[in-house]
Amino acid sequence: MAVASVGECMLELSGGADRQWQMGFAGDTFNTLWAIRALTGRPCDYVSAFGDDPFSNDQIAFLREHGIGTAASPIIPGARPGLYAITLTGAERSFTYWRSDSAARRLADDAQALAKSFESRALVYFSGITLAILAEAGRKTLLAALAAARRGGSLIAFDPNYRPRLWKDPAETKAAFVAAFAVADIALPTFPDEQALFGDESPAATAKRLAQAGVKEIVVKDGENPALVAADGTSESIPAIKVQAIDTTGAGDSFNGAYLAARIAGAGPAEAARRAHRVAAAVVQVRGALAPADTLRAAFA
Repeated sequence: MAVASVGECMLELSGGADRQWQMGFAGDTFNTLWAIRALTGRPCDYVSAFGDDPFSNDQIAFLREHGIGTAASPIIPGARPGLYAITLTGAERSFTYWRSDSAARRLADDAQALAKSFESRALVYFSGITLAILAEAGRKTLLAALAAARRGGSLIAFDPNYRPRLWKDPAETKAAFVAAFAVADIALPTFPDEQALFGDESPAATAKRLAQAGVKEIVVKDGENPALVAADGTSESIPAIKVQAIDTTGAGDSFNGAYLAARIAGAGPAEAARRAHRVAAAVVQVRGALAPADTLRAAFA
């Protein structure tokens, strides 16, 4: 069965030395799907909305070139993709965005097309950024489609990926995330984000809160610290692999992709987290959000 990831794939400007920028394509849920595709070989679709300008055409061609379809994602006349630029201070990155009118903000406008994109999926993955770019009506449409896919047998995975600047206020964010956790089988939060938004005192507190919300499988990431895996009534801390990072862009997204790839291949949660740590450690040693498939597969094995 195929995998779907839903959100916003953007134009990415990186490098920037001597004002010589390199353009690519990336975005949190796309980065995760990139890893899943490389590590499983399963059919994959990126569910979004696209424009009809040359950059959108290049974006769709890039996806197809790498074996990733777009399912029933609409193409919106006159629309265009969002754009961001990466600047680095050492290995740490910061981002500047131009995305307020991106086509992806309309990915949930057509409820029937969205539902069709989620049909017969082994896994559907989405994030807090997916929710943040949508208006309230779009969020409800998306969550309803995810709930229907779950009833149809799809595994639903959610990473809150909290980005305060994308939200009106914390109350709006909390309400959206609580609704998202209600349709998720697997949650992949990052502890500093959850601490900032919900006031959790520890990764264990995050896991407990989400378990009480009904999430059955939880992996609380915490950078270079161990990841806490809580599933089947047990919890285990899985140590991260510390390496000399060159570029941390996409590390958490790749962790998610490797974890989910391992889980749908039959690995248990703890083993999936160990593989995910290996992949994340490899990703931070290369530049850019999308590590080469061979790099991902070598770390995952």
